[in-house]
Amino acid sequence: MTNLSDLKPGIWNVDASHSEVGFTARHLMVSKVRGQFKDFAAVVTVAQPFELSTVEATVQMASIDTNSAGRDTHVKSPDFFDVENNPTMTFASTTVTDSALEGLLTIKGVSKPVSFDLDFGGVSADPWGGTRAGFEATTEINRKDFGLSWNVAIEGGGMLVGEKVKIVLDVQLVQTADLPA
Repeated sequence: MTNLSDLKPGIWNVDASHSEVGFTARHLMVSKVRGQFKDFAAVVTVAQPFELSTVEATVQMASIDTNSAGRDTHVKSPDFFDVENNPTMTFASTTVTDSALEGLLTIKGVSKPVSFDLDFGGVSADPWGGTRAGFEATTEINRKDFGLSWNVAIEGGGMLVGEKVKIVLDVQLVQTADLPA
């Protein structure tokens, strides 16, 4: 199998222990800070015809990990995600093709259309009698579009945090059910 459209119709869930929801943002305009969310879930319904397939995902914002406890605390605060009032980030697809995943991304109560480029890794039987599929999805968003505007000007020009954020999903799915006939 080389195309997502070759997946067997059914319900597929993310295997979080073999998946990652990561991001990269510029810091001080000279380097990048990487992070990930540790608590997330997604359900992919592969339909027949494939164009009717759907993806629904939820990320728990409090699970952010940038390898810096102080930065994580700040990013969870009202300056950025305001996790107390906005505990989740969600994605609901509008279009699924072999090469793109389009839908509404909601962060901090703001929903915007985004398009992820897809790279399908293939399908394989697992040692437990199941079927797994893998893919990578990438997109770039402007954090200000989602109300994430906090920043600090730095001496000599520029800002502390870049506006553009690259999102990278490295996902393994496991088929959990067939679609009813």
